[in-house]
Amino acid sequence: MGSSLYAGLMSGTSLDGVDGVLVDFSGSKPAVLQHCYLAFDASYAGELLALNSPSGNEIHRAALAANTLARIYAQVIGKLLAAAQVPASSVAAIGAHGQTIRHRPQEFDGCGYTVQLNNPALLAELSGIDVVADFRSRDVAAGGQGAPLVPAFHQNMFGQLSGQTCVLNIGGIANLTALPDAHSPSGKVLGFDCGPGNALMDYWCQQHTGQVFDRDGAWSDQGVVNAALLDQLLAEPYLARTPPKSTGRDLFNPDWLTSQLLAHASVAAVDVQATLCEWSARACANDVLRHAPVSQLLLVCGGGALNGSLMRRMQSALPGIMVQSSAEHGLPPLQVEAAAFAWLAYRTMNRQTGSLESATGAKGARVLGAIYPR
Repeated sequence: MGSSLYAGLMSGTSLDGVDGVLVDFSGSKPAVLQHCYLAFDASYAGELLALNSPSGNEIHRAALAANTLARIYAQVIGKLLAAAQVPASSVAAIGAHGQTIRHRPQEFDGCGYTVQLNNPALLAELSGIDVVADFRSRDVAAGGQGAPLVPAFHQNMFGQLSGQTCVLNIGGIANLTALPDAHSPSGKVLGFDCGPGNALMDYWCQQHTGQVFDRDGAWSDQGVVNAALLDQLLAEPYLARTPPKSTGRDLFNPDWLTSQLLAHASVAAVDVQATLCEWSARACANDVLRHAPVSQLLLVCGGGALNGSLMRRMQSALPGIMVQSSAEHGLPPLQVEAAAFAWLAYRTMNRQTGSLESATGAKGARVLGAIYPR
């Protein structure tokens, strides 16, 4: 029998760095044995952000950025194995998501595309471990959004809770999973991208304070929400679209924010931050109320779970639902997405499907990813 140990690597739309986990799949539920985080340096994060938009010589620059990412991934794997005192030969595979720089499913020619920078062949060379990568393109090829892919993992980890439960991942973009009551076998899992997460708050904070993010939402708490700006932000058409749907920096980017602020030039920077925080909270809460109104519990993961201001604003918008960190149910917020891609690698290596038709809108569940043998 093969090893039950898998590694998962996630670098998301926040562009802050890489979370890695080592996960044991030998039990009834996945168990995270070790977690490691490695931050991107400012120049590399800036290059990744630039590659989200058309620019000069981008094929060459993207290829080199992918090589750099593979080397960072390899460093994270090395740290994980050293901390867990596990040899590379004991790990069945690495699930390496890559860095999304474009996400345009179903556009242009009906199929569209999604692009994650990665060099899984180099990662296999550097780590000596099988690598599973390119998880999203098969779902897009099957007519899906290619995102979100975490709802199936959320179901595996949290689907045994009684009552309807929602799981909200707040990274650069926020995605919501609505899990049916564990005692309702006919219930379907629903999952989709809500829209704004941390990306625009992080951008605005960095522009006006020099800090890469608003720690615990302390700066936003100093501001006052501007009602007119909030109403305008909430009127963004994407928020009203019916799932399945997915989004990213292709829509919610600095140029989009600049256009939103044109009519609100007199709003102080700190008040803009407060309004962006309230907007993220309200957009997510509105989707919970719209699509899972009988939910009793909202579990929040991703970096947004560490933003106290954002969490309080969501709880205020959802008075009848308990809003908690995923840590309260066994998995710390910064480990969830990386663990999901370890789980997806486990599924792929065992030729099991990893997507949910009800979340991505594809023609059916598919085995995801490509395998790069060590």
